[in-house]
Amino acid sequence: MSALPLQENLEKYTHIESCPIRNVLSHFSGKWSLLILCILSENEVTRFNAISKAIPDISSKVLSDTLKSLEKDGLAKRHQYAEIPPRVEYSLTDLGKSLMPIVGNLINWALMNFDNFKR
Repeated sequence: MSALPLQENLEKYTHIESCPIRNVLSHFSGKWSLLILCILSENEVTRFNAISKAIPDISSKVLSDTLKSLEKDGLAKRHQYAEIPPRVEYSLTDLGKSLMPIVGNLINWALMNFDNFKR
């Protein structure tokens, strides 16, 4: 093998504007994003408190920030009802739903290989 093909192969990651890993995957690959997307995919709609209870080790601020980020990226949508107290529900958008079969494959892989990553 020559060094040139390897260099060309690695060079694609240096193009910041066109690198899919930087520009797409980074939007939902954070510590909490995939868990939240999984919760939303398993329910038609999910309230903030239900998500919080499902992920007990996430702070309210981080959960709120992550949901805002998923909403901004078009993966989740927020619906607030004009009630007292306010009721807010989250669900997946069509874009978010289209991502879930791929995430499902990752989950299946994780289940099959979980023992290899135990600490």
